[in-house]
Amino acid sequence: MFELGKKQPLLIVKELDFGVYLGETLNAAIEDRVLLPKKQVPQGSGLGDSVEVFLYKDSKDRIIATTNTPLLSVGEVGKLRVSQVTKIGAFLDWGLEKDVLLPYKEQTAKVQEGDEVLVVIYVDKSSRLAATMKVYRYLQCGSDYQKEDIVRGTVYELRQDMGAFVAVDDRFSALIPARELYGEIKVGDVVSARVSAVKEDGKLDLSLREKAYLQIGKDADKLVALMEQHGGALPFTDKADPELIRAETGMSKNEFKRAVGNLLKNQKIVINSDKICLK
Repeated sequence: MFELGKKQPLLIVKELDFGVYLGETLNAAIEDRVLLPKKQVPQGSGLGDSVEVFLYKDSKDRIIATTNTPLLSVGEVGKLRVSQVTKIGAFLDWGLEKDVLLPYKEQTAKVQEGDEVLVVIYVDKSSRLAATMKVYRYLQCGSDYQKEDIVRGTVYELRQDMGAFVAVDDRFSALIPARELYGEIKVGDVVSARVSAVKEDGKLDLSLREKAYLQIGKDADKLVALMEQHGGALPFTDKADPELIRAETGMSKNEFKRAVGNLLKNQKIVINSDKICLK
């Protein structure tokens, strides 16, 4: 049985001027043979020899063999470059003569020519090879990372109610919860984050911020910089609405209050009824 999208050994069952036909057995029926073009036939190979090939479909939807190895096989997660964007989706360069399609419905964010996108190769309902950016179920859960480790990963999907889904090392399943998202994060970003929790199933929770006692000083410095940019003051205090604080500073209300407390302790600010001023 042919395995589309994977490498497998097949036998040369017939030789022709334009290539050879391959099958699982020497007496394979015509419908159980696949063409390996002449330029792909290993030098010195002949009838009955085994050849390891990758199977995919050509532009006429026929199964064809190649001795070339694509950058990704079925079920493998990795990054591919967008070579073209068309009306039906984006085509990705995966190292074979025919690019693989990333349909619009399989994109978690709009892609452009030249982008490198994290995808997995799969066989679609029409028995064609395609790519998807929805890699969640293909990622592994058994990493060796522990709580407080610093990791790097690629953001592959954003959901407002849950947060940013990240493939750590482009292999392991992780999430930056919505409450931990700060600044502008988009699909395709490579982020450095701290492991805040390792779930029972091995999936990772991540934080873009350091532990509180380390983060306070950085947050305090950030507030000073913001005040200097706004004429030496912030037009609100720690009693402001949490959403306003987050929008203006990228901090939660508790983080903002800790940073303000640090600045007060160090006598760097004065808090008025409606604003915080630098001394």
